[in-house]
Amino acid sequence: MTRPVSAYAPRSERKPLYVKVVTQPALHGCWAVNISETGIGLIATPRAASEGPREGEDVELSFSLPDSGEHIRVSGMVRWRHDASGAVAALGVSFRAFEEADGVKLARYLASSHLQVVVAFATEEEARAVGAALEGVAKLHFAAVPAEAHALVTRGDAACLVVCGQDEEQALALVDSLAARRAEADPSGAGPPSDLASRIVYCAPAAPERLVALFNAGRIFRALGPAPTREALCQAVLQAGREHGVRTEQLRMALELERGLLRERALAQELPPAPGVRGGEEVGFRSGAMQRVMELIRLVAPHRVAVLLQGETGTGKEVLARILHRLSGRGDVPLVVQDCGALSETLLESELFGHVKGAFTGAVADHPGLFVLANGGTIFLDEIENTTANLQAKLLRVLETGDVRPVGGTQVRHVDVRVVAASNKDLGEEVRAGRFRADLFYRLNSFTVDIPPLRDRPEDVPELALYFLELFNRTLRRSASGIAPDAVDALRAYAWPGNVRELRNVLERSVLLSRPGEVVSPRLLPPALGATMALRNEPGGDGSLRARLERVERELIREALERHGGVLRRAAVALGMDPVTLGRRARRHGLWKGDG
Repeated sequence: MTRPVSAYAPRSERKPLYVKVVTQPALHGCWAVNISETGIGLIATPRAASEGPREGEDVELSFSLPDSGEHIRVSGMVRWRHDASGAVAALGVSFRAFEEADGVKLARYLASSHLQVVVAFATEEEARAVGAALEGVAKLHFAAVPAEAHALVTRGDAACLVVCGQDEEQALALVDSLAARRAEADPSGAGPPSDLASRIVYCAPAAPERLVALFNAGRIFRALGPAPTREALCQAVLQAGREHGVRTEQLRMALELERGLLRERALAQELPPAPGVRGGEEVGFRSGAMQRVMELIRLVAPHRVAVLLQGETGTGKEVLARILHRLSGRGDVPLVVQDCGALSETLLESELFGHVKGAFTGAVADHPGLFVLANGGTIFLDEIENTTANLQAKLLRVLETGDVRPVGGTQVRHVDVRVVAASNKDLGEEVRAGRFRADLFYRLNSFTVDIPPLRDRPEDVPELALYFLELFNRTLRRSASGIAPDAVDALRAYAWPGNVRELRNVLERSVLLSRPGEVVSPRLLPPALGATMALRNEPGGDGSLRARLERVERELIREALERHGGVLRRAAVALGMDPVTLGRRARRHGLWKGDG
């Protein structure tokens, strides 16, 4: 009998767990690295890339909990998998159902687990001292001989090993043997990955130069010498436990990040090129107005001059900034993007210029800032009209001198950054109204590109729509096979108040609603687009406001009934109307013959 894991259970805290895991489908050299009540992180050394469960597949897991030895059997789904270089695979598995009471066993283990510490070769006096120093802090496991120490360290949950005793040779031999075992662990799959090994706090005698060599080689974490104080030992063990947990999580996050970057790169290679460039020709920019815009972009791209892109919201300013960056010769350095309207003045200043530790509440570490991160490349400042006068003065200094000083800092760093700014308002009008600094405007205004709204270039709509269709077929795993001519007419006729962004959203919705292999027809377009066509194409009638509103109403009711399979009550809910009223109006338009 299995016990399902609730789909709505909150993600619980991860805790380190380093035990051998048996999987079905089989995966060689599989070890847990962390666990929670809802999932487990795994690292393995598969003998072939095709070995074991893939992302999205079901998997059966079996492993034993340290200390109690209780066996856990659970089924789950591989949420993500990444096969890194060096034949190491990392997996994240979400639990679905436990066998019998195994879920309770795991919850009990997680609730009662403490920092696990192995103490090797301690005399009775040393054992009492270690116990007093770590009372309430850690659970101690004592080993009298090397074999016991090896068994305890490799059982799966020991974050720290404290080496005691008066036998220098025995203590150093244990450190060396554990290091040798770690070196062999990864390629053989016989033990946990080496970076997950217990941190060693050395409290036995040894020559100082030997301890320095061991520390530099990463074989010991701290060297306290014989008979350390309680405070020093407690602090060293706690630091070892924290560092052990941090390194484990860093390893997991690094593998997951590497996987994400590789997937993004692969997806980018599969996706259609962005509007603006395909084989050196413009795609989606067929209008004369956008052809002139592209000529200006190509002209200014190679030169280190600030560029100001002006246009309504959604006209594609960021797309043009990326094209400009790609053509600038700085394409090997990432483009850094910041929306100036998304953050307060203080946060935006910190994000752009960086801050030093302690500069303000919450500044727990140094942050270099986006200008430093973009050094050698391009920074795109969207909605720059939302910046304050104080921030505009600092932006002007960076533009003129290239000098960046972090918040709370005294050190100035020189950067080489190409600035591309964007505004959905006329900055000249903002200057005249006193809302934008004139000196910064004139610095940015050295090369301005005005982007026309989509309603002024309807000839761009069909090819942009095909681009978005192909894009969403790939990303949403759909197979819409094209756009019907009457749907293209509806797209061209619409005024697009939201510009290219609105067109993108419309195509995303249409692709989501489409059946396999279906051509996008007016049925899949939002009602507003059908209403626009109705106004243009409805035969007969006059052009009065009343007649035009009647035609719009008829189109909206027709689309709602069609979308809800002719069920009047569902269509009424969708339109926010009373069913009786909707039935009366639908009968008047000849769209429905029911009884109510």
